[in-house]
Amino acid sequence: MKQDDRFKQAEFAAWLGIIVNIVLTIVKGFIGIKANSKALIADAVHSASDIAGSLAVYIGLRAAKRPPDEDHPYGHGKAESIAAIIVAVILFIAGLQIGKSSITALFSKVEVPGGIAIYAVIFSIVVKEALFRYKYRLGKKLNSDALIVNAFEHRSDVYSSIAALIGIGASILGKKFNVHWLEFGDPVAGIVVSILVLKMAWKLGADSIHNTLDHVLHKEDTTVFRKIVASVPEVREIGELHAREHGYYVIIDLKISVDPDITVKEGHEIGKKVKSKLMDHPDVHNVFVHINPDHQDDKNGSL
Repeated sequence: MKQDDRFKQAEFAAWLGIIVNIVLTIVKGFIGIKANSKALIADAVHSASDIAGSLAVYIGLRAAKRPPDEDHPYGHGKAESIAAIIVAVILFIAGLQIGKSSITALFSKVEVPGGIAIYAVIFSIVVKEALFRYKYRLGKKLNSDALIVNAFEHRSDVYSSIAALIGIGASILGKKFNVHWLEFGDPVAGIVVSILVLKMAWKLGADSIHNTLDHVLHKEDTTVFRKIVASVPEVREIGELHAREHGYYVIIDLKISVDPDITVKEGHEIGKKVKSKLMDHPDVHNVFVHINPDHQDDKNGSL
């Protein structure tokens, strides 16, 4: 896939998330206040945090598409991973805020929410699950950390909405059948939402940080690259092959051994051939090849 096509699809997904979250925040916030539902208001806060998350993804995507320059010779691909970390932080802060407001509500006079809140929550669940599936598939297709994290941000909204639905339903049933402890279902659901959001934010943030810190693909994940290098007949041995994740693409550092009796120019041409073959792979953005003479009797001679 061409880089321009990749970014067009990713940016469209980011804008779609922004628009949908604005609509959901307004709808859930308005109905939550009108129906006096702490769980639905907490869910609206969660959707509001998703707006900031989608904006961070969009900005990250815009930065990542910039070509390499003098200060960033490896490109700007990590901008997507940084955007993913920002999204995780925003999600974590939203989880803390939801938890705080819900715990406060437990020690206040319990007010049972109106039935209209249930319809708002069901609407949110359907829309958010559809958005999760769309962004997750696209994120996997485009190998975008930012889109995948943003997708799970939508999935966390689904979980929080389900918790809110159970809590609101329990409160309404508690009032109807005069079961007072069920009336606490609404604020309790808000606390459950908070825990779910915090847990997901922590996991997504940890994964994104791991990818940002020059993570190298495991040996089993570089098999395809090793096969490409081995397909060049002049390559006698692959000394080292490190494929570093740099956002949505990888940069390969490679050591190969060749005939020690060829000229420097011939060795250079072999290196160019190896690089060209690796660069044909859609995930590879750059390759650095180090040429070593093949010393069968002295394996310590390689640099």
